[in-house]
Amino acid sequence: MWIFNIFKKKEVKEDPMKYLIVGLGNPGAEYDDTRHNVGFEVLDRLAIRQGEKWEDVRYGWICKFKHKGRTFILLKPNTYMNLSGKAIQYWLQKEKIKQDKLLVVLDDLNLDLGRMKLRAKGSDGGHNGLKNIQQVLGNQQYARLRMGIGDDFKKGKQVNFVLGKWTDKEWELLPDFFSKGQECILSFATIGINQTMSEYNRQ
Repeated sequence: MWIFNIFKKKEVKEDPMKYLIVGLGNPGAEYDDTRHNVGFEVLDRLAIRQGEKWEDVRYGWICKFKHKGRTFILLKPNTYMNLSGKAIQYWLQKEKIKQDKLLVVLDDLNLDLGRMKLRAKGSDGGHNGLKNIQQVLGNQQYARLRMGIGDDFKKGKQVNFVLGKWTDKEWELLPDFFSKGQECILSFATIGINQTMSEYNRQ
């Protein structure tokens, strides 16, 4: 006699139209308007643009909205930069999002201020946030949007520069820079990473 297990656990599939967009940064007022928090800044402005508010959740703050049939889940981890992977792994699993629908937004010393580069994968490039994400996820197969902050600092002053506040001169460039970052995020999820890289990496 054949006995079928009718109580077999139902497999839950990922939603192919759902995206996790993570801005890297450090929580706390002392880190507001610092170069290292450019990921937070871009997502904050995107949330305002979409008319949505942040929700205080486990491992960070979440903001959700829909755009052209896609569901965007913005995440600002509260785990501090060097432990960002913990928050990302948790929310990928909780929201059942595949890793190819993940985009991490971060600062990059190797790019001039105002330049940005979107990549489908790659090394951590010495960035502690990416190092931890790679360690937790176990691979480098996730998209990242590198926002250039420049390298205008003297030898031995890198930490002070990265954690320093934007200057008045830099602020003249930032609104347009942050706006392009938002457009790139939306494009990543709507027209795909290859076409988005072709368009925005040239700018």
